[in-house]
Amino acid sequence: MLEYMLAPFVACMLLVAIHAYLGLHVIAREVIFVDLALAQMAALGTVAGLLVGVHPGSDMNYVFAFGFVAVGALLFALTRTASHGRVPQEAIIGIVYVVATAAALLLADRAPQGAEAIKEILVGSIIWVTWPTILKHLALPYALLGVFHYLLRHRFLTISFHPEEAQRQGWRIKLWDFWFYLSFGAVIIFSVPIGGVLMVFTFLVVPAAIAFLFTRDFRLLAVIAWVSAALASLLGLWLSYRFDLPTGPLIVCTYGALLVVAGLARRFVRTAAA
Repeated sequence: MLEYMLAPFVACMLLVAIHAYLGLHVIAREVIFVDLALAQMAALGTVAGLLVGVHPGSDMNYVFAFGFVAVGALLFALTRTASHGRVPQEAIIGIVYVVATAAALLLADRAPQGAEAIKEILVGSIIWVTWPTILKHLALPYALLGVFHYLLRHRFLTISFHPEEAQRQGWRIKLWDFWFYLSFGAVIIFSVPIGGVLMVFTFLVVPAAIAFLFTRDFRLLAVIAWVSAALASLLGLWLSYRFDLPTGPLIVCTYGALLVVAGLARRFVRTAAA
């Protein structure tokens, strides 16, 4: 098992390391589906690149995807409001997701290998991931993005968890939101081709949701999110190998099952305390 599943496990851990952290921001900001919207913007960029002869997986392909993600990041930054506006930002995110998906399907109908590119983005290929791919498309870019978020952690954490404090200090929140979503989109560009949209969304939201069940302290949130994600990934990979089941969907279901267990555990603890 170790020979076949070690590379996918390491890929899962790298995905978890950055997505579980970003998921805490996403839930705190209440923009749950921003991951899906940015992923579809990246997919739209990929398909647009196919129309002009850009090969999927090439460096120019990433340039096209990043350009479309930047448009999405700018839109989400500009539509942020200090309070609930007439149109909630989550509605804007949903509209961007739907329109980007429809546009990608239209372009895929005219682009060579367009349908295959869309399928790869949805499903991913984590079970077939190789060590060179892990190094080039996960470890190196995630290290750079991790340093970026570490250096700006005070700004990003304050805006996500204490927006009123950021407003009081007169920060240009929309500008900082743009940098946050742009870096978030860069993570999505590298992770979706390997994990697929469903798995990446799961890594982003479920560990953070589990953590928020038990605490609001950010350090504890991060620890709970990372530990729960590591356990769910390890269990999903083992079950996939043991019963010869599709890896990606099984990992997603494992995360869902762990969330249910965490919810029951929280209810039990509250009942016992009462």
